[in-house]
Amino acid sequence: MKDYEQPLIVTAVLLVSAAIWEASVRIFEIPPFILPAPSTVAAVLMKSHAILFWDMLYTLKATLLGFALAVILGVLFAIGIVQSRFVEKISYTLLVSMNSLPKVAIAPIFIVWLGTGLAPKVVIATLVAIFAVVVETVHGLKSVPPDMLALGRVLGGSRLLMLAKIQLPHALPYVFAGMKVAIALALVGEIVGEFVASRSGLGHVILVAQGQFDIPMMFAALVILALLGTALFYAIDLIERFAIPWHVSQRVDDIRSYST
Repeated sequence: MKDYEQPLIVTAVLLVSAAIWEASVRIFEIPPFILPAPSTVAAVLMKSHAILFWDMLYTLKATLLGFALAVILGVLFAIGIVQSRFVEKISYTLLVSMNSLPKVAIAPIFIVWLGTGLAPKVVIATLVAIFAVVVETVHGLKSVPPDMLALGRVLGGSRLLMLAKIQLPHALPYVFAGMKVAIALALVGEIVGEFVASRSGLGHVILVAQGQFDIPMMFAALVILALLGTALFYAIDLIERFAIPWHVSQRVDDIRSYST
């Protein structure tokens, strides 16, 4: 499949799905407070686009900050885990324990500690997203062929030099795999924080609309969230293509075309 074909196929599938949805609502006369038609949701988006735009920016800001912290801290944790057995035992146990806790349960604690502003949402987004980055990065750092590490030692490379020149470049595909998962998780964590306590953001819009039984507005916010999550995922994918064009995962289409 060519690069330009995938967006066309996805767009066609979405249009057909929206048409089926619209037809079903009209044929079965489903009321808007149960399932609004796409045309109704589109009308809400057009009418309230200014308000929804600023709420989307708030959600996006907190998501990106939480994601950035998750990537930085996650990579540092992963390096410490690979370089030290002591750190591995402590960090892995701590991360697994934190990942096992329902974030909805611990979110109120951060609201009490940090207030109702942006900070608790960023922290929650970081906690939700960091586990994927750590696991994938550790996997990448540990998957370096032993022959490469042995050659580095023979050539007199220090642990820091081998980390920078061999292990981290080799782990980059795994890091990006973790980042693709983490960006979606960061968005989920941010919305959880907004559900607990917030005066802005798409999660706040959904809660207010729920209280007013404004189902079309809820669907409008959900549509924006879906588009935002998709855009963030493909943004990471695009960065990956430029960062590691040498990796086999970026040459799959070339391999397929050659094999056919």
